[in-house]
Amino acid sequence: MTRVDDGVRAGIDPDLAPDPVARAWRLVLHRADEIADVISSRLLAKDIDAYRTISPHLPDDVRHSCREHIRRGLHTLSGVGSDTAPAVELWRETGRRRARQGVPLELVLNAYTMGARVLWEALTETATTHEHVPDADLLGAARGVWANLDVQNAVLIEAYHRERDRVQRRDQQRQQTVLDGLVDGRGGDPTFAANARTALGVGAGDAVACVVVLPGGAVGPGGAGVEGADLVGPVEDRLDRQGLVSHWHVRSGVAYGLVSGTLPDEALLVALLAPVADGRVAVAGSAGGIAGFGTAFHLALRAAETLSYGERGVVGVTDRLPEVLLAGDSHVTPLLVAEAFGELLEHPQAETLVTTLRALLAHDGSPTHAAAELFCHRNTVIYRMKQIERLTGRSLADPRDKVLLWLAVTARAAAEPVRRTR
Repeated sequence: MTRVDDGVRAGIDPDLAPDPVARAWRLVLHRADEIADVISSRLLAKDIDAYRTISPHLPDDVRHSCREHIRRGLHTLSGVGSDTAPAVELWRETGRRRARQGVPLELVLNAYTMGARVLWEALTETATTHEHVPDADLLGAARGVWANLDVQNAVLIEAYHRERDRVQRRDQQRQQTVLDGLVDGRGGDPTFAANARTALGVGAGDAVACVVVLPGGAVGPGGAGVEGADLVGPVEDRLDRQGLVSHWHVRSGVAYGLVSGTLPDEALLVALLAPVADGRVAVAGSAGGIAGFGTAFHLALRAAETLSYGERGVVGVTDRLPEVLLAGDSHVTPLLVAEAFGELLEHPQAETLVTTLRALLAHDGSPTHAAAELFCHRNTVIYRMKQIERLTGRSLADPRDKVLLWLAVTARAAAEPVRRTR
């Protein structure tokens, strides 16, 4: 029995088709599932690893989808189904579904191209057994296949991009909600922490750090500040090139990111970001992983704020602990400076004496080494040291006084940019 007879037995007579091209397509209508299975087999043989990586169930979805597409496509091409709306909606839904599944658009378009090729192969193969299919009809069928492919691709690409953008917006909103919750300290809730790890793609054993980026360091021609400069982009790109995953959000004007993965230690992370820092950047590790991210954020924020406005650079929290400690309470710093310095700041040479004190503290009270740094005579430093001790009432030989004076010098240095702008 010929394939034409098979078609008649199925209730479809190719000779009753309204035009020659439709008659040609009716010859292969009964082979719809066979053709679809060839298409899916070729697709999966070529990209099976890619499909299984996306989802172990995706290959079955591809097989089912191929059958549905070929059935509807052949019904439309053969004139059995005159309404093209269901086929168009099928293409549109496929684009949306593949975007939600995370299938690369290239794989989806390859599948449609493969389908058109196999359809055409099936038609030409069948036509060789039927002399009544003229070359002109085959040429018309070919034009129909590729014209349909163009329409299919256009519909699918638009639907894919729309759905991908919607999914990305939804995922971004979810991630930002999660980041806000972590900053608010909700990481200690096991359920919230588990959901956060899922939303952010953080493994249970991954190290976590917070990076805070504040404006104030970007400069343009002539040293003018760059308004609206992208301070986060270069930092995020740098992390990405190192294989580090980061998720970013802005909270009350503060840009912060959660960095996860196999992280280098704080010093190496600071060195990594230093070349691209156009603002005030600080890094804080989260000892408790996701659960400790809120604490890491607040520490990184304080560390970033210890850099003066207009300064650009990267600091680690552990290298700025005294400054972070002082920045934690605005009431303590003025009291500390007043108590430690005593009458020193009222002296006509106060700035010179503070500079000398800083050098002495940096060299463990050694007048010789401090003199070398200050480019002056050792006796001059000794004279100034006696003035400092008299005016402050503190002894540079007393460990507690040395700590107090060092904290006061640090606090005053941090306040200098503020005094200069007033």
